[in-house]
Amino acid sequence: MSKRIMIIFLQLFVIFCFVIVIIALFREKTDFLTYSVAAMLAAATATFLFSPESISIDEFILSIDWPVIFFLISLFTIVVILEEQLIFQEIALRITKKFGTNTRQFFWVIILISTLSAAFIEDVSVAIIFIPMIVRTSEKMKINPTPILLGTTICINLASTLTPFGSAENILIANKFGLTTTWFFTNLALYFIIGTLLTLFLLDYFVLRKHLNEIWVPHCEEYDEPLESKHLEEHELVILEESINPKIFYRNLFALLIFFIMLMVIPDILFVGLLGMLIFVFINPRRREVGKKKPDISYYFTKVDFKLPFFFISLFVLIFCFDKVGLIGIISDFVVTIAPNNIFILSVIVLILTSVLSGFLDNIPVTVLFIPIINVLIDPLGLGFSQIPLLIAFILGINLGGNFLPQGSAADMMTLELSKKYCVDEMNYRKLLKIGGLFALLHIILGIFYLGIIIFLFF
Repeated sequence: MSKRIMIIFLQLFVIFCFVIVIIALFREKTDFLTYSVAAMLAAATATFLFSPESISIDEFILSIDWPVIFFLISLFTIVVILEEQLIFQEIALRITKKFGTNTRQFFWVIILISTLSAAFIEDVSVAIIFIPMIVRTSEKMKINPTPILLGTTICINLASTLTPFGSAENILIANKFGLTTTWFFTNLALYFIIGTLLTLFLLDYFVLRKHLNEIWVPHCEEYDEPLESKHLEEHELVILEESINPKIFYRNLFALLIFFIMLMVIPDILFVGLLGMLIFVFINPRRREVGKKKPDISYYFTKVDFKLPFFFISLFVLIFCFDKVGLIGIISDFVVTIAPNNIFILSVIVLILTSVLSGFLDNIPVTVLFIPIINVLIDPLGLGFSQIPLLIAFILGINLGGNFLPQGSAADMMTLELSKKYCVDEMNYRKLLKIGGLFALLHIILGIFYLGIIIFLFF
């Protein structure tokens, strides 16, 4: 077998491994991490043995972006601590107590707060925290929660554009291109504000208004009993009804503020992540068997979901294999060939392409695959396009595409799952596909106009 044919077979095999990961992500009953690790090992082994250039094991290890991995672990640990202390639940509870008597006020306030929360914590966590609260309060008010659930899940994806830690994809992009919180606020805050307010005004006018005079009492076919009596678990009822110790609440809020400030002023996410994690561990000691409270990071690590960090590791190694077998070079050459000289047209292409792919595929593989492409486009030794418009287009496309199809966003799928559990029959796949898809299209069109204005004024 000639060397050229062997390289082609190697490239096809690495592509096949990547496709296996994508397929595993789409199969809900499949443990995607098992197949991701298996695909990574298969691709790495084939690349190590048959690559035309010599590769050491150390290169595979160094190909992993370890600061991103440890920052994710630190961030997830902080979220676990805050969830265990019921901090987010307490915020949601205070909102519902204050605004839970006026439907329109409740609609606007709960969605805005959940959206802002999603800019700082994982979108699935936001769904898990706020959706039971929305349904519970809606039952008390006898209003249909569907418009509020739609607004929450649609705006969650918008929130991901506001900060470098608003989504796992943003963490990857920010770390690769050195983007700070200030950069995100400067370049994307205006889009976030306009997009969120426009979405809420449209939902208010076309969806919420239809349900304002409707009396809603949910019943499940299986039990034919109200939601309150059957489908909220006992521990959820306790969370929804009881307040936590005010000292614990305000102490953690203050620590959260300090953590956000550090993220804005200190560029090293690894240092900030580890320091922030330790701060929360020390201010939330756990009671030991002997009765004394002591910091216990080991306990919180047992609660952290490590699937995403390990999935990232698999993708980093797979993309390294792409590079070593020449696939990244092929993609880069293709991009150089088709890339227009007009920065606006190129930015629109990046925005549309990444948003469509993110709608049909998982956002993270699309992000990892496109980072080298964006790097080629902005590299001064390559095409040398302006960095800001292309990165804005990339971030918008990756984060907004999830609304095209519910399965493109973990938060959307969690919303559907919880809506089914709590008997909100109108909040189904078909409705979310229709309304979420229309808003995704609106957000993309708004993104194109936003890019046009940015490029016209500053480039």
